[in-house]
Amino acid sequence: MSELSYPENLRYTAEHEWVAVDGDQAKIGITAFAQDALGDVVYVSLPAVGDTVSAGESCGEVESTKSVSDLYSPVSGEVVAVNEDLDGAPETVNSDPYEGGWMFTVKVSDTAELDGLMDVETYKAQLG
Repeated sequence: MSELSYPENLRYTAEHEWVAVDGDQAKIGITAFAQDALGDVVYVSLPAVGDTVSAGESCGEVESTKSVSDLYSPVSGEVVAVNEDLDGAPETVNSDPYEGGWMFTVKVSDTAELDGLMDVETYKAQLG
């Protein structure tokens, strides 16, 4: 991937997570920038369905050939789905970070938290 992409319909965090909002649910993954910086992803540790996550708190890890990075939840709520396909194919995070490489979905407990997320232009500007 020579040119990193950032879909305009998503929201973003300073920690390089993306959020796809659908009603009171938020599907979460890491951005093209994050997967590129990590290198080849070899393992993903995700929260379990039913877990409660808090905005800004670590809720998992992404392990690559270079390092291990915390995965932060951009919103608070209950985990209602996890991408179990990543157990057997963590490299999907590299090849398809916005579709097949999604990580987990949260039923958002405080939708006001969504207002604190960045739009694509603000996210790209803070990348420098």
